[in-house]
Amino acid sequence: MSYIAKPKITHPGVPKNALGLTSRDYEGSVSTLCAGCGHDSVTAAIIQAVFELDIEPHMLAKMSGIGCSSKTPAYFVHQAHGFNSVHGRMPSVTTGANAANRDLMYIGVSGDGDSLSIGVGQFVHAIRRNLNMCYIIENNGVYGLTKGQFSASADIGSMPKKGMPNQQEPIDPVSTALSLGATYIARSFSGDKEQLVPLLKGALLHSGFSLVDIISPCVTFNDHEGSTKSYAHTRQHYNHVVNVDYIHPSKEITASYAEGDAMPIHLHGGDTIILRKVEETYDPTSRASAFKYLRERFNAGEITTGLLYVNEARAEMHELMGNVDTPLSKLPLDELNPGKEELAKLQAGYR
Repeated sequence: MSYIAKPKITHPGVPKNALGLTSRDYEGSVSTLCAGCGHDSVTAAIIQAVFELDIEPHMLAKMSGIGCSSKTPAYFVHQAHGFNSVHGRMPSVTTGANAANRDLMYIGVSGDGDSLSIGVGQFVHAIRRNLNMCYIIENNGVYGLTKGQFSASADIGSMPKKGMPNQQEPIDPVSTALSLGATYIARSFSGDKEQLVPLLKGALLHSGFSLVDIISPCVTFNDHEGSTKSYAHTRQHYNHVVNVDYIHPSKEITASYAEGDAMPIHLHGGDTIILRKVEETYDPTSRASAFKYLRERFNAGEITTGLLYVNEARAEMHELMGNVDTPLSKLPLDELNPGKEELAKLQAGYR
């Protein structure tokens, strides 16, 4: 939770969108995440995307679960609706909200732990229903709030600060979403704003389930058991009046590279990942080609970024269910209540 208020002074020459709003009008609280965290770069990209799309703040619903990633909605569009659910349950809460009011634009921010471990079942069924939402995964491969344990997206051989390397197969949210029939799938890097903003804009405008998997480096996991410099050791051996952690400020990792190129990214902890943007000739409408390309790049040790798959033909949840255009939350009681005769007909159909 942030207690720092942002100054409300805005330069008179700052650009405005079609609604007469500036990008400052789409900001939220001051971030309390570690300096250099990739999640803050994602926040900046979201702010730019919704500003450029001329989205009315009160027509946006921000949803989240638990984790560092789930703090992100507090940092953008303070005038929007919002709901911070329990661990892994953001998709089902969003489903209920969307079922009641389809007029709102839904953006869910989750993490690799929130979505691929405790919440993986929720994630799967939101895709099955083709829920009309933009689902963002801030993917760093660890549980940042609980000091850097491996998450379900950690690659085999990934090394922690201390201890054994990861030996379990990772869950790839992009391949998972592709196999389940998601209709908009993209991946990007938090430090590549030039690529990330257009992908977010496309996801927000897409009718159906949009997944944007964002590689977002965590700057902090130096709190291993047995370290005399760990927070736990310090708290155990010193008297204190309040628990305060100090995270050494790190520089944000950024990237800029052309379509079709691969680029190594050196992370704060010393690890290196290789990002590759899809070529200009890549066809995102072919599901089979997307599977093949992702597997080839994975076997080559690369992380593919860009718009990976899109399907505009599949109906979204309300169309699949045959719901009325008017949001259910706005229907009067006499229209919601079918009456005894209609109810009897409905029940008869199930006998």
